[in-house]
Amino acid sequence: MSSVPSALRPAGGRSVKGRSGLLFVLPFLVFFLLFLVVPLLYGVWMSFTDASLTGKGGSSFAGLDNYSEALTDPQVWSSLGHTAVFTVLSSVPLVLFALVMALLVHTGLPGQWLWRLAFFAPYLLPVAVVWQVWSMLFQPDLGLLNSLLDAVGLDGVGWLIDEKWAMWAVVLVTVWWTVGFNFLLYLAALQAVPDHLYEAAAIDGAGSWRRLWSITLPQLRRTTGLIAVLQVLASLKVFDQIYLLTRGGPNNSTRPVLEYIYDTGFTGYRLGYASAISYVFFAILIILSIAQLKLFSRRES
Repeated sequence: MSSVPSALRPAGGRSVKGRSGLLFVLPFLVFFLLFLVVPLLYGVWMSFTDASLTGKGGSSFAGLDNYSEALTDPQVWSSLGHTAVFTVLSSVPLVLFALVMALLVHTGLPGQWLWRLAFFAPYLLPVAVVWQVWSMLFQPDLGLLNSLLDAVGLDGVGWLIDEKWAMWAVVLVTVWWTVGFNFLLYLAALQAVPDHLYEAAAIDGAGSWRRLWSITLPQLRRTTGLIAVLQVLASLKVFDQIYLLTRGGPNNSTRPVLEYIYDTGFTGYRLGYASAISYVFFAILIILSIAQLKLFSRRES
């Protein structure tokens, strides 16, 4: 059989493959445009108007008024401060506790399947279930936590009604609820560490602590960077557990910026202003994400 030179072959097959590939991705593109790109662009336009949820007065163009108001609104900065405090208080233990839990399981504790289930199971619970469980534990008079404090001779705490303790209560719930995801990432990274590194260290006489500091933790550097970036972004977007547990109280001491956006748009009916705040917050998230990625890439290099 004589072969036809590639330069003389018709290009129709390639175009047919291109059209069939486009047909495969077309359903995703349609949903991507309808449910992400279009709402994103519409939200940007709405942020430059005085749109109201009531629909009264139309949506006249307001220019940069919403953005200038957002940058000078003390409630915006207060809610951003609460979000930053929650992010710091929750991100650090969510990284450290997940690492310790993964190390304990990886070292071969008896009944590993039970430990893995216990550590990861809370992450599978919906936020409504988490709220129901912990709201009962936080009850001032009949809650388990105050009963334990009373048993050791300490005064009870108003976990969700005292400004000094409300944020700590939300952090406690968040750590218990979400640490399982980070634990799973760390456990997968630990299982990928080459065994010959530990064997060589053992031959050289390195103890368990030396192997931990010289082999395990350096091998987990990339995973730690990934978990830190994901955790900070997740904590900055906190809304559900705070809204259900405290409604942003007491006295707005735990209200994050997303709840303020929600209150502004759906309680105050100012959709245009709420959109402007959301895009200011979106810009902050982008800046922090880029800064974190550059920081970890610089440390890696």
